[in-house]
Amino acid sequence: MKRFLVALALAAPALAMAGTITVKGSDTMVILAQRWAEEYMKKNPARKVQVTGGGSGTGIAALVNGTTDIANASRAMKDDEKAKVRDRYNTLPTEIAVAKDGVALYVNEANPVAQLTIDQLKAIYLGDVANWKEVGGPDARIVLYSRENSSGTYVFFKENVLGGEDFAASAQTLPGTAAVVNAVAKERYGIGYGGAAYAKGVREVEIVGKDGQAWLPSAENVRSGKYPLSRPLLMYTRATPAGEAKQFIDWCLSPEGQAIVTQVGYFPIK
Repeated sequence: MKRFLVALALAAPALAMAGTITVKGSDTMVILAQRWAEEYMKKNPARKVQVTGGGSGTGIAALVNGTTDIANASRAMKDDEKAKVRDRYNTLPTEIAVAKDGVALYVNEANPVAQLTIDQLKAIYLGDVANWKEVGGPDARIVLYSRENSSGTYVFFKENVLGGEDFAASAQTLPGTAAVVNAVAKERYGIGYGGAAYAKGVREVEIVGKDGQAWLPSAENVRSGKYPLSRPLLMYTRATPAGEAKQFIDWCLSPEGQAIVTQVGYFPIK
């Protein structure tokens, strides 16, 4: 009996109210998830989908703690995070790719720099290159904007651009992609990064790939993988999706749900 009560206590936080699905995590995905939720609830009035952001790390922590049904993430779960789910629930989390994205590099519309290599980006964000003239731009100090370390986009950029090294101390950390875009739009010599769907009022820089060609994060370039910073956008559940959570995820992957991906500015998974 004691073992049963312990198991019930562990499972209890994971049990949502009937008809309610909780979705938490990636700020990159929050606009998309909100649109999905709105349309899904229109078609299913008896169901409620609650969407909150906070970053991929926050969503994954909530999945581990049992306070969300679905974690949105713009990066893959780490092995230690998967182990926590396994140890607590005796299940393995399931990963579902629900959209594609290209991590865009934003500059101010007045900045003439049109393209950068991954090595140049790395040098800029490590602080080794601090003036735009070193990469073909004006003689002006580069103003760095970054995401907070709970962000999946932060983790993706750190791993795929910085090779795991730390960001320059001068990088200003902002709490969401919209804040990064807003800062770059106002700062003539700023640079920031985030999801392609947020690039409003700023200009995306072409990124030079291994083939030596420069690419923008367009639908075609992201789908083909030619854009060097392409990535999947993910949903995680504590086990194989079931019940109402599965029905919601299946709808997000349906032609109707994937059409919303395009409307928001990301790219369909299929």
